Amino acid sequence: MPTPAMTLSAVKAYALPLILFSLFLFYQLAVLPRFFPPSHYDVLGIKRYGSVEEVKEAYEKLSSNWNSGVNVPSTIDFIKVLQIRYAYELLTNPLWKRDYDIFSIDEQHDVIEKIAAQYAGEEDFSRINLPFLDASASDHGDYASNVITSQNFTALFNDSRPSLVLVYSRGSSRCARFSVLWKEIAALLDGVVNTGMVELGEVRLAVSLAERKPTGQLFFRNGLPSLLAVPPGCKTLDCLTRFEGDLSVDVVTDWFTTTILNLPRILYHSKDSLADNFLRKGGHHKVKIIFFSKTGKRATPFVRQIAKNYSSYASFAFVLWREEDFSFWWNVFEVESAPAIFVLKDPGVKPIVFHGLIDNTEFLDIMEKNKQHELPQLRSVTSKELGCDPRGHSRAGNDVVSWYCVILAGRLSPELDKMRATMRRVQELLTNENSSAADDDESKLLASVLKSKRLTFAWLDGEAQHKYCFFYLHSETIYDTCGPRRDVVDIPRLFIVRYKRNATQEEVKIQHKPKNIFSVFEDEDVDPASQLVARYNSSEEISEIIQWISMTVRDGDTRDLPFFTTRTPDLVPEDSDPIWSKGSQGIFSKSNGIKHKIHNMSNGIHDCVGDPRVGALLLVGVLVSSATIWLKRNQPSRPSPPSQPNQSTTDKDEATQRQRDRARKASKEDAPTSITDFEPIDAYQMPLLDSDSE
Repeated sequence: MPTPAMTLSAVKAYALPLILFSLFLFYQLAVLPRFFPPSHYDVLGIKRYGSVEEVKEAYEKLSSNWNSGVNVPSTIDFIKVLQIRYAYELLTNPLWKRDYDIFSIDEQHDVIEKIAAQYAGEEDFSRINLPFLDASASDHGDYASNVITSQNFTALFNDSRPSLVLVYSRGSSRCARFSVLWKEIAALLDGVVNTGMVELGEVRLAVSLAERKPTGQLFFRNGLPSLLAVPPGCKTLDCLTRFEGDLSVDVVTDWFTTTILNLPRILYHSKDSLADNFLRKGGHHKVKIIFFSKTGKRATPFVRQIAKNYSSYASFAFVLWREEDFSFWWNVFEVESAPAIFVLKDPGVKPIVFHGLIDNTEFLDIMEKNKQHELPQLRSVTSKELGCDPRGHSRAGNDVVSWYCVILAGRLSPELDKMRATMRRVQELLTNENSSAADDDESKLLASVLKSKRLTFAWLDGEAQHKYCFFYLHSETIYDTCGPRRDVVDIPRLFIVRYKRNATQEEVKIQHKPKNIFSVFEDEDVDPASQLVARYNSSEEISEIIQWISMTVRDGDTRDLPFFTTRTPDLVPEDSDPIWSKGSQGIFSKSNGIKHKIHNMSNGIHDCVGDPRVGALLLVGVLVSSATIWLKRNQPSRPSPPSQPNQSTTDKDEATQRQRDRARKASKEDAPTSITDFEPIDAYQMPLLDSDSE
């Protein structure tokens, strides 16, 4: 008979199998039934996926007893009666039955609890209002948007633009309510994203878009409607991104523009923070665009896309309009109401204000017309567009032989602002045909050249583009214009660059093949267009400036003037990151934040826990661990004699002592004799000779 000590020892030895077996029982009896509750077919007592006729027949058999009053259901059976009725109504509706059979969609399951609470204590089941489920709620959805079928679904992967797909069911009341919001979402995404709708009736397509449980069961985690995004460059179903946030217009559009399109938000500013955090930090080389909004809503995806496309030219901000701030906005920006778009260009130039609602096409047109200063700035991103490019790019086209660029160079200062205003006036006089200054010959010539796009006006930041500035204005006094500020004196300077295309050299260069790698670099060291620079050293009078430009253009077109071909320094790229992206890049979307990541992890754990194979693995663990422990405990042991450990120690000590003796004996045998050794028996001492006695 086993003693208590032996029993306790066995329990300790089999602790792991006992724990695994307890987890197995808990999982099988408590956890697994929650993931696999009885189906509506089980409630009716028929096989799964039974026909509508089988459902009706089963319901008539079960309900005949309590409807006749012969067998009135008790309080305990009342919930089961409600479940039977609910299953009958659900499975006799073709759309509901289809959604439940394929995707386990049952969005009205809370009806049973509501009815049970409403009719608590009712004994006569026939007095309960029927039916439970209202099928008319799903008939009010507007599904007139772009419908996607299995035939045209592959076109989404061939389009360069991303897509947002709505999976819905005509039998779902939730989808019917969401259809109004979907139209608003599609309108906001119009022009940026392709949108479409997939109905569950497209079974093959809907199956490919659904998720799968470990058991293979198809499902949509958050039910219907379900939103899926096709990112740019996506070619397979594996890269589809599912939306799992709140089904609101703001959250959905923000999720798509932030997560899928990678567009940062345009930040809101107050009247106190607008000057310090936006106007001063937005960069002098960019136009300032300010949106005045009454609602405080986020920027639409189209506005954010346009802001990204024009981020090299303009900075963007939002302001929430308040009636109490009317006098401030009117006195400072001349904005009288919202919505409005405020455009601020050169210093000293009157801003442009567009009041009222503006659609996407109008906003795009506004940006294209106002993306540059009134007097454009010569920058790395604008040189080709302005035609001030020695690489051979001209606004007039590749057929033009010569073209001109009037450049005002200087450091940012009041002197430069004054001269920029003068050059804007020159440009305005030459552009305006009704101006009195356009009557003389010089102005007519320049107006004709300007109209043919052979003449361009621009200004250059001499401090930021000091290499480019030194290249054209190299002299002893150039430090007043180019490079870092060394003194309080800032002198802006005006010069003209004539670019001339050499068609003969271009043809030779095309036909010529480099002999070696060094000849390739030699060809790259020379600009395709030759240049001739003329500097202006007279007064700031507009008439004299016009006359000087006219003479320079006439001489450049008529006289055979010398020119030089060399390698012009590249313009230094300025900061092209928009001011609105620096502070908003770190802002997570509601559907892409830490909570969302934790939610995804919990969903993954939840799916693993609901896998029936977990119970089988626990049972295998019980068997393997029990068998291993049993084998170890029942393995025959060979007891060693008690003296064995001491004997081992003794043998070791004796071996050590023998090694020491051999070492000592060897040392004695090899040691040389010395005066301390004993005298041999037959030793003879030879007497010493006394030299004195001899």
